[in-house]
Amino acid sequence: MDQNSVEMAISLLANNLRLYAEAQVKFAELVRIDREEAINNVDRAFEANLEGFHTLYDVSRNQFDYFAHADTTLVIAMRNAIHHRDHPLFRSLFSEIFLHAAPRRWLGAEFLLARYQVSGNPAEHYFRLDDFCQRLDPAVSSRYLDTFLRDERARRRFQLIASELSFDKIRRKADRERYPISQVYLDIVPIFISAVGRVFKGMHAAGMAFRGYDADTYLAHFCDVEVDLQALTFGAMRI
Repeated sequence: MDQNSVEMAISLLANNLRLYAEAQVKFAELVRIDREEAINNVDRAFEANLEGFHTLYDVSRNQFDYFAHADTTLVIAMRNAIHHRDHPLFRSLFSEIFLHAAPRRWLGAEFLLARYQVSGNPAEHYFRLDDFCQRLDPAVSSRYLDTFLRDERARRRFQLIASELSFDKIRRKADRERYPISQVYLDIVPIFISAVGRVFKGMHAAGMAFRGYDADTYLAHFCDVEVDLQALTFGAMRI
């Protein structure tokens, strides 16, 4: 592992994290002026976060076991899916409602929103739960299934993600309250915070320098924030 490459990747990711936070802060005002731009700005900034995380993975995979944890595993899998974009999956909730279909299509629809417990009240960013299953669960037999991992390795990966992130609990809630699977969404932000915090702590313990204001700031932030990926809360949004 090249220490300089790792430290540069940390700085890049930290810079992307700041740009994402700024896009979220500007969203409420911008969406009243230009809804498409506001939604796209936040979505593209989040995708930049995924890319930054994957760059750090590329240069530090020998230092840290990214695939031993559901949060880091899911972030990498989601990045790869969005990066290759050979499917219609992983459109954010607002993008799906307002940019990819006439909003009137959803009039009267109610969406189930699942979120993990996280301190500090961060922004929310929802993606359809079923998209993760369509992409990563071999049992679904989806035509959009990720083929990078196959057979037992793919099954183990999805089992890790689904178990540690309580996918079955979300499905049971949706079934009890009769939500269509297309209207069940998961907030990815707590998972991403957990993944980044885990890796940042690992890199700091390994002696990596967090260069620059952004890196230093987000190291402190992600070391302090508390995420409980076993504690789910549910909300609803009606159009």
